[in-house]
Amino acid sequence: MNKLTRRHVLGAGAGLAGAIAVGSLGAAPAVAADRPGGTWTRSRSANGWEILTEATSYGIEGSGRSVSLADGDAATILLHVARRFHYEIDQLRDGDVRGYRASFEVREPYESNYLSGTAIEIRPRAYPLGAKEGFYPRELVVIRDILAELDGAVAWGGDFATPKESHFEIALEPGHPKVKGVARKIAGWNAGPGNEGAGAVDAFDAERQRHARSFARRTAA
Repeated sequence: MNKLTRRHVLGAGAGLAGAIAVGSLGAAPAVAADRPGGTWTRSRSANGWEILTEATSYGIEGSGRSVSLADGDAATILLHVARRFHYEIDQLRDGDVRGYRASFEVREPYESNYLSGTAIEIRPRAYPLGAKEGFYPRELVVIRDILAELDGAVAWGGDFATPKESHFEIALEPGHPKVKGVARKIAGWNAGPGNEGAGAVDAFDAERQRHARSFARRTAA
């Protein structure tokens, strides 16, 4: 595998329905459709994290952008996702990334995860709720590599029954060993010399692609 340095890359360039009042939805359309909203009424978001009244703003390395997230492991993991998007898919611009929000109005239960600061949306206008196939095949390779690298700690909205390809969320409850382990791994990369982690991997390496395909098959089962 040809390892890339961070400098190189920078230079190159369904449950929980009772908690929310929503209308009956059919199969996801090919293009975004208006969807009825509801109010989230629980003290925890759909992924089991506590609803916040405020969240910390974090800078996204190399992008000059920031996003508000829950402190700790959730921030470590979701910032890694945002960095890899910036380095490997497209540079982030003003307003591209949104995390924590205070509004309890949601259209799907998984949107409640913004309330706990444990989900981000990247370019939600470009990849809206209900729309599929917004990413090019090469961009999907990167997304699949990110998901495999994070070993199930993060779920992507493009895989949901009602898709939202801009959406990435912490998929496991707080304190889950996998969340803690993945966050610890990322923290080690961040503290290292820069030859591992976001900006230093090749998602198109044959071995990584095999691993990503295998992971996608296992998690889709």
